[in-house]
Amino acid sequence: METQFHDSLRRIRELLPRLADVLKLDVAKELGPWAKAVDTRLLARFDPGFPLVAAVCGGGSAGKSTLFNALVGASLSPTGGRAGMNRRVLFALPAALSGREDLVAGLLDPFGAPAAPLERPEDLLVPGGPMFVPAAGSVVLLDTPDFDTGAAGRYANRDSARSALEAADILIYVFTNSNYNNRDNTDFIAEMLTGIGRRKCFLVYRAYPGFSEAEVVEHAMTVGRHIYGAEAGRYVLGIYRADEDNRVAAGEAALALRPSRPGGPAFDAALQAIDLPRLRLELHASIVADALGKARELAGRSAASLEELRRYAAALRAAQGLCLQEALSFFPMDRVVRRFAKIWSETDPPAVKLMRRTGSVIELPVRALAGAAGWAREKLSGAPAPAAPEDQFARRLEENLTAAATALNHYLLSPHLSLRAPSSLPMEIGPAAAAAQTDGTPAVPLSVAAHPALLSARERLRQQDFGSALNRILSRKDEIGRIGSDMDEELRQLADHFRSRMGTWAKISQTFWAALNVLPATVAVTYVLSTGDPVGGATIKVKLAGLFGVKDLYALVAIPMTRGMKKADRKQLKAMLGPLAQSWLRGKSAAVQALFEEALSGEILRAADDAAAAAGRLAESLAEALARADAGRRR
Repeated sequence: METQFHDSLRRIRELLPRLADVLKLDVAKELGPWAKAVDTRLLARFDPGFPLVAAVCGGGSAGKSTLFNALVGASLSPTGGRAGMNRRVLFALPAALSGREDLVAGLLDPFGAPAAPLERPEDLLVPGGPMFVPAAGSVVLLDTPDFDTGAAGRYANRDSARSALEAADILIYVFTNSNYNNRDNTDFIAEMLTGIGRRKCFLVYRAYPGFSEAEVVEHAMTVGRHIYGAEAGRYVLGIYRADEDNRVAAGEAALALRPSRPGGPAFDAALQAIDLPRLRLELHASIVADALGKARELAGRSAASLEELRRYAAALRAAQGLCLQEALSFFPMDRVVRRFAKIWSETDPPAVKLMRRTGSVIELPVRALAGAAGWAREKLSGAPAPAAPEDQFARRLEENLTAAATALNHYLLSPHLSLRAPSSLPMEIGPAAAAAQTDGTPAVPLSVAAHPALLSARERLRQQDFGSALNRILSRKDEIGRIGSDMDEELRQLADHFRSRMGTWAKISQTFWAALNVLPATVAVTYVLSTGDPVGGATIKVKLAGLFGVKDLYALVAIPMTRGMKKADRKQLKAMLGPLAQSWLRGKSAAVQALFEEALSGEILRAADDAAAAAGRLAESLAEALARADAGRRR
């Protein structure tokens, strides 16, 4: 094996299980046999001195041990009429392997245990590791336990038989008239011979003496077709018969094999005549083809799983964005407008400052009249006075945070995340649906299964007390509603920006901006996202770009009692409210998102990012190793 190809194969063998583990792929039943085949039949076998390994195998009482004894020329393995007697694998090691510990280690690697010398044949009757005896010739022979003895759906020796058969280059399959057409037996042999790579075999039929040669060949080829399908003629090395003989069963005579077709070579000669380099070349070529094919298949499934992980992580973030939208669906814009007006007024010309003082005088009787009207209504109707704006805001904020946190917790724990999201989300989430949101933005259905790589993180969240997490979120609501220094600075920059552009605007007078100190007190300004309902009055639609992971989100600013405003003033108001809403939401969405991730979603989102990053690196390295292996194989 060329060094580059060998190194690439070893790299693939290392990377693929790691990638499957990161993504928690359910491929253990496929990956285990693949890894074992690469380890024991490829990486450990590319030595010109490695001998031919032939395993004698078959069902219970088929005559395996009798044939093994005949081939090695000594009564070493116990025989008898009871099925399932021998429980261990017995190696007959040629003397030529003496001193080649590396080759012997390669032989024993599939068993995961060293071989002990056979001192008494009875030692083979108890379960344990492999044993060996010295033998003549150049072929390593294995006597294997039967693979079909057992009870209640459990095979007593199948695991040890499997290890022996996986270690062999060819099989000598012994069968009888009672089980030659047994599909369970031949399916197991077929799995051993054709699962990864295609190994050849001799078929030994323990037949009734009265069977004709044609009947022996017909029955044997039935077995061959069950194993290899239409290519049975290519992979069956020879068909031999051993006639039933009571003397052989009693141990009084040796088993005699003869070719099924007259003139065929004796079994010993056929075994020694095998062109080992050519057989191993064909065998390894088929194993390499199957191993790389399986690796590419599993790599493809890993790539699909990685894409599902990324899609699920993006869907979780989209769900969190919608929950942020829910949490921020009601904010007192009058706070922001008041603060902006104060910042604006600090650099006003003297004449405008005088106008502002006049506006404050005008504001006093308006407030007095509004307060008197409210007091009269309360006294006459008996209804309680409406809550103060600050109390209304605190109540609505708590309600929205509770609803948003509850929805986010549900999204995070649901085995299948389903929601409708704006079509402008920066991810592929399927064809656009016909339905549209209230603002006309098309919506698409989003449905993604929870990824198994995040099962542990999701389970830890499930064990967490949601009530405690919700209380941590609600304990920060005052902080969320506060205008901080960062936003103060943004509002100052915004005021500077508006003032720098005023000279180029047509029909703009500072009288409108001077009225800002009156507007919030006399007019209720309410900000509602596109998922909510505007609170009466005239509404202005404001485009908010880049918030919540959504490219285009529209807000409705409802301003009761402004129907009489001039068109130019309404235009100015819209131009002002859009940037103010942007500034407010940019800061508040970041704060709420950090709070949600601290209390609920953070661990799952980090686990998704970490798993996707690790899997991405492994997948890239695996693709490079597969490409190098293909290039080395072609050479």
